[in-house]
Amino acid sequence: MKIEHSGDRLRQFTAPRSITPTWLADKFGVSTQSVNNWFSRGVPKKDLYRVSQELGIRFEWLDSGDGLPLMEGIGDARDRDASGDLSEIDAWDDDTPLRADEVWLPFLEEVELDAGPGMFAVEESPSARLRFFKQDLRRNNVQFDKAKCVSVSGNSMVPVLRDGATVGVNVGKNSLKDVVDGEMYAINHNGQLRVKQVYRLPTGLRFRSYNRDEYPDEDYTFAEIQEQQISIIGHVFWWAMFS
Repeated sequence: MKIEHSGDRLRQFTAPRSITPTWLADKFGVSTQSVNNWFSRGVPKKDLYRVSQELGIRFEWLDSGDGLPLMEGIGDARDRDASGDLSEIDAWDDDTPLRADEVWLPFLEEVELDAGPGMFAVEESPSARLRFFKQDLRRNNVQFDKAKCVSVSGNSMVPVLRDGATVGVNVGKNSLKDVVDGEMYAINHNGQLRVKQVYRLPTGLRFRSYNRDEYPDEDYTFAEIQEQQISIIGHVFWWAMFS
């Protein structure tokens, strides 16, 4: 079979595993005809990431055919039964050596200072880190030494980011000229770590939450940005969380 688009690769992945269009339709809450359309025309861009994550397929492979089809730690066809459920994965921890195609990304965290009560600064954690594939960073134009991770607290970014979500941040994009209106950025607000949508204004910046019912827009003039020690840490290029 000639491989031309993501639908061809999806069929190539599911056929030997006896994963049927009916099963896929039920899993993703769509019609069987929609799944058949995926096979014939390609998986819609808006669904590619979810399909890859749910089935354990590397996003890059499903999207463009780059690399290997299976995610790190996921076995071959023998490890996946007809229902699509995983029977076994390879475990790893912080003591597991990095492969040549992987890199550790450090976490940023709020650190309380001795300078006075309530004084915080954003610093790298001495222990918390997460492994990434180098290829994934390259595809997002992120230099390895410019990538950090941040944990999200609170419900201000629900439903996109829930409490406890982890985001990947490109600290190489941290200036005002790097801001793309509506994109998410990690922010250092006088030592407090925040993740918000950011908009450029003629007079300063606007921070926006997805949960706008509880968290209205915050506008800051350039003078207030300086007074409140607000700085952009970097652009959010990736996120993940438990349901």
